[in-house]
Amino acid sequence: MKIGLFTDTFYPEINGVATSCLNLERELTRRGHEVHVFAPKCKGWEDNQRDHIHYIASAPLLVLRDRNVAFPTPITSWEAEKLDFDVVHTNSEFIMGVFGRHVARSNGCALVHTYHTVWEDYTYYITHGLADDTARALARKYSQWWCDRFDRVIVPTGKTLELLRRYGVEADIDIIPSGMDIARFSPARHSAAQCEAVRRECGVRPGERVLLNIGRIAKEKNLEQVMRVFPKLREACPDVRFVLVGEGPQREVLAQMAQELGVADAVTLAGPKAWERIDQYYAMADVFVSASRTETQGLTYVEAMASGLCVCAVNDSCLEGVIEDGVSGVLTGESDEALLAGLIRAFSEEGRRIAARAVEHAAPFGMEVFAQRVEACYRKAIATAGL
Repeated sequence: MKIGLFTDTFYPEINGVATSCLNLERELTRRGHEVHVFAPKCKGWEDNQRDHIHYIASAPLLVLRDRNVAFPTPITSWEAEKLDFDVVHTNSEFIMGVFGRHVARSNGCALVHTYHTVWEDYTYYITHGLADDTARALARKYSQWWCDRFDRVIVPTGKTLELLRRYGVEADIDIIPSGMDIARFSPARHSAAQCEAVRRECGVRPGERVLLNIGRIAKEKNLEQVMRVFPKLREACPDVRFVLVGEGPQREVLAQMAQELGVADAVTLAGPKAWERIDQYYAMADVFVSASRTETQGLTYVEAMASGLCVCAVNDSCLEGVIEDGVSGVLTGESDEALLAGLIRAFSEEGRRIAARAVEHAAPFGMEVFAQRVEACYRKAIATAGL
């Protein structure tokens, strides 16, 4: 098949959507398909130029300055249309998604969309709390309108499928968890010397254990709650350091919190790291933490498990089938007290036992199964479109 992937974020950016699209492009290409990616230019795009990766002129988004918005031109459109795709697969509900739909209509090909992001959870970036209920209702209505204009829709979890059905989406929906390169994160690939070098880079002192978070440092990730309970975690586990790898609008907020809470000397805001090295940061840690309740899947949970870490996460329906409490991770309630108790469990003997078997629990989320399921979805979409 000749496939067009259209996305608002792609490698070398590091986030769930970018990683999912990169893994899909690589695995579909390995399986013999011709895959073309269309994405906005971003920092470092020049080093990833290839014939089938098409970076489009862009500028920072006003409400999210760490994200770029693309500006497709008539020339870009002509170049995409002449590729004559069998399937266009959009991964955005906005500019690149609209561009992908335009190309698909011009080609008369099948249309598939992956709904990665629950946009009603992000309206505060625009409203700042003013008339937010109205904005959330509009986000729900737009999501319903958008998804119903595709031959098939992909969602990563049952949580997202149920959400779209509540929105009123009637399109055919396939649940396909995003895949990842499990072997890349294997603890066996990382030597003790390499781990020690990365620990030094992150300011980890000899004998310290590492509580890790990797991802965008933003309000929806709820990292403020983790920071709030961290001083009490230090009382129970004095040898723990909190390392955050990533960038985002709340980085300075968390740095200020660490100062005010008196734990700045035990917190490292390591900044963004190259995607090619991200497995090294998992490898140097002991426990991965997430208090986010806005994920549709959360690839970082699986990456952490594949790295042999105990994952401690606030329970959410997106984790159904991914983490079982006390078996493949530690799930907690939403309160500060519950999160603290979960983190203490994760740093106990129970957490070490969970970590010892974490890799095997990540195995079902490999790229090959992911690509096979997406291929099947494409074939169904082509049949639906009558092509």
